[in-house]
Amino acid sequence: MSLDFLLTSLIIVITPGAGVVYTIAAGLQRGARAGMIASVGCTLGIVPHMVAAITGAAALLHTSAVAFQTLKYAGIAYLLYMAWATWRDKSELTVDRTNTQPRPALKVIVSGIVMNLLNPKLTIFFFAFLPQFVSTAAPGAVLKMIELSAVFMLMTFVVFVGYGAFAAAIRNHVISRPKIVAWMRRVFAGAFVGLAGYLVADS
Repeated sequence: MSLDFLLTSLIIVITPGAGVVYTIAAGLQRGARAGMIASVGCTLGIVPHMVAAITGAAALLHTSAVAFQTLKYAGIAYLLYMAWATWRDKSELTVDRTNTQPRPALKVIVSGIVMNLLNPKLTIFFFAFLPQFVSTAAPGAVLKMIELSAVFMLMTFVVFVGYGAFAAAIRNHVISRPKIVAWMRRVFAGAFVGLAGYLVADS
């Protein structure tokens, strides 16, 4: 495994995107546990892209404008939905020390999976990035791609957990100030809209 692969993967993972925004929002709103669960969901959302790249399905998306645009606009629609849901959320943020009614872990995970599942950039990333580090003609190429993909997923999980933990650490300072909470939601909503706009512009 080359240092180039590790460094490039790290840069891609730490660059803020929809998954990072979602994980930070979960950490701020519901604490470190929710941030970690959101990280699991976002990491699992990578699996379909990895499978597509390894099986060659990514080539179809790459060559079929209709298939790629369908996935792309589904992702845009979901980002806009997240922006709308975040903007209209007027509930108060509280530190739930009893943890009697946490948000269902499955719901957090599913939202994270959908967030990355509808991200066409991941499919293109795996399709264009992995072949640079694996000779498809060499024996064991598939296993090598799986190994590199697993490292990328592990890196994603660790970095996202870090984002979520940081958000949870400053949570007490944030939720005690209603104006900060309101602006925080506006920033997250704006971030989702901005990411959707980026996908629209980058066609």
